[in-house]
Amino acid sequence: MNPLTLLVLLCTTLVSAAAKPNFLIILADDCTVTDLPLYGGENAKTPNLDRLAKESLVFDKAYVSMAMCQPCRSELYSGQFPLRNGAAWNHSASRPDTKSLPHFLKPLGYRVGLAGKSHVVPQKAFPFDQVPGFDDNCVRNPTRPHDLAGIRDYMAADPPFCLVVALVEPHVPWVMGDTSAYPPRRLKLPPYLADTAATRENFSRYLAEITYMDSQVGEILDVLEKTGRADDTLVLFSSEQGAQFPGCKWTNWESGVHTALIARWPEKTPVGQRTPALVQYADVTPTLIDLAGGKPDPERFDGRSFAGVLRGERDRHREFAYSLHNNLPEGPAYPIRSITDGTHRYIRNLKPDALYVEKHVMGPGREHNDYWASWLGANPLNQPKVCKLAARYMTRPKEELYELSGDRHNLRNLASDPTRSGDLQRLSAALDAWLENQQDPGAPVDTPKALKASREGKHLHGQP
Repeated sequence: MNPLTLLVLLCTTLVSAAAKPNFLIILADDCTVTDLPLYGGENAKTPNLDRLAKESLVFDKAYVSMAMCQPCRSELYSGQFPLRNGAAWNHSASRPDTKSLPHFLKPLGYRVGLAGKSHVVPQKAFPFDQVPGFDDNCVRNPTRPHDLAGIRDYMAADPPFCLVVALVEPHVPWVMGDTSAYPPRRLKLPPYLADTAATRENFSRYLAEITYMDSQVGEILDVLEKTGRADDTLVLFSSEQGAQFPGCKWTNWESGVHTALIARWPEKTPVGQRTPALVQYADVTPTLIDLAGGKPDPERFDGRSFAGVLRGERDRHREFAYSLHNNLPEGPAYPIRSITDGTHRYIRNLKPDALYVEKHVMGPGREHNDYWASWLGANPLNQPKVCKLAARYMTRPKEELYELSGDRHNLRNLASDPTRSGDLQRLSAALDAWLENQQDPGAPVDTPKALKASREGKHLHGQP
């Protein structure tokens, strides 16, 4: 090889390496998307997220496939749906041969680290660099003070980097932040929450944690700015699944599986705009591989790259987003499957004759659910709305259909409306096709035997 050719190749390699963007993913923990002001929230104060949104592209229709911490994070990091990667229950495990962001980005020259909460196993499937400074225990009371030095050092080292900062707020217990900023009597409760004094008190503490979480987002972005890497970094913020209130986490209603997604990439993403493109967590890993210069294998991933949406080249991505719920070990088996096209949500409850029970919300003596007794103890004569919301949570019909534009909290079931039969049949058929693709047998998945096999790395269902 002559010297000129060698010089050209060297320069090309250096330019290519310099062009690779850094990735900073900031995750909240159990934050209902519609409680954030930029998604219509009427109570919480989030100045840092509001500022970030003005500099970013905001996704209006982003979803997780399961409204539980471990399954949705496994989906996010692997680009595979829960049964495909194996974590189709909370406190379970992905398949030992699952590959995730570190496996895909390190060969492309990236350092791939995680600070804060992990909640994905086994470690060989998620071999992130462990970055110190943020609490990894989402139920600690109080949360450990955070230290920015670890993420600062990780960002400042040789690029490119991919860093996940997984915060533990506003996960229960709601003990961080200034509750005096949220007097319970002045709050405007979302319509899926029963208006009792205990609910208001808990909601106040939850909102204080949202604001505390927001302050951390501001600090993290400030660190990025001071390292001089902000202009070369794609920042993604997501709120994860809904909060630990009835109707949010552990459900397939919009308040459970709808998530925030804010994307800032200077000179690349549109500024101060919103997109209706339908995306979900499984799409994130293929997108980052694509932006890093790799080629996401469509045979491996359930998601696909939405890089074109990020660049403002299009405002459509997937036709459907899918969700499911398996209730073990959070309570008795109660499998749910659902689908959305961004306009409607169709839900299929596979055991509609059973009583829905979720131990963290409804269990006796639990430390984070002292509002639930006020729902069950309501007088049906003068508190009929409270009783109705308690019944809605515990008893579900076989099918549910919601029109999202006027019912974002899924309170008006249209499944029995004959004028909506076309939408119901179309979405039901599309859901069946997805279940077949995922080799999801439905109710037989939500069993102690299947959960035990997952924990032992001997998965019984889904694709190998």
